[in-house]
Amino acid sequence: MGERGPLTGVVRSPLGATKQLLAEEVYQQVGASIIDGTLPAGSRIRDADLAEKFGVSRMPIREALQRLERVGLVEMYPSRYTQVTEVPPELTAKTLEYAGYLGGAVAAIAVPRLSAAERKEAAALARALDDGLDDPAALSAERWALLHYLAERCDNEILSSVLDETSMPLSRNLRPWSVDASQRDVMRGRHAALSEAILAGDGHTAEHLMRAMHLVE
Repeated sequence: MGERGPLTGVVRSPLGATKQLLAEEVYQQVGASIIDGTLPAGSRIRDADLAEKFGVSRMPIREALQRLERVGLVEMYPSRYTQVTEVPPELTAKTLEYAGYLGGAVAAIAVPRLSAAERKEAAALARALDDGLDDPAALSAERWALLHYLAERCDNEILSSVLDETSMPLSRNLRPWSVDASQRDVMRGRHAALSEAILAGDGHTAEHLMRAMHLVE
């Protein structure tokens, strides 16, 4: 087993780990720190500092940061530093729209394919969405849990690869979004209807409701 490094949650990879695995580890750890706000917008990241903290060379650090730049979480300034990007309101709105269409597609594919036991589990995840209505971070996490559960059961490698690549920007960009207090009863109704559609194996209705949950009508 790897040795735990100086960053919280970071595990140093064994000496035999490949460069690709090291880059993936750094990508996941730094991305998670951006998503949960440990590295807020505007934070500067220096590859030398990360190399020391992770106990790796600069090469996998640079590869991880380049990948984070491609998904929009950081901006790189060569020979200077890397900076965590801002999330303006228009980016959150666009991400919400994208999440609605993506979630709808996932539901349409997955729901008819679920077993009876899986429908009960997915329906419970849909009902649990109510618990996050007064907490944007919790609601984002609960929506992701449902989306991930359904995506894993789509049996569609293309969709899975798209979701893997967009999971970080989706999580980070939607973190500031919240359901207005005046609309929470409406959203509870959508959650309940989604749960019922999942139990019925109705992918068409589940698709519509997943979009509606993200304000895509």
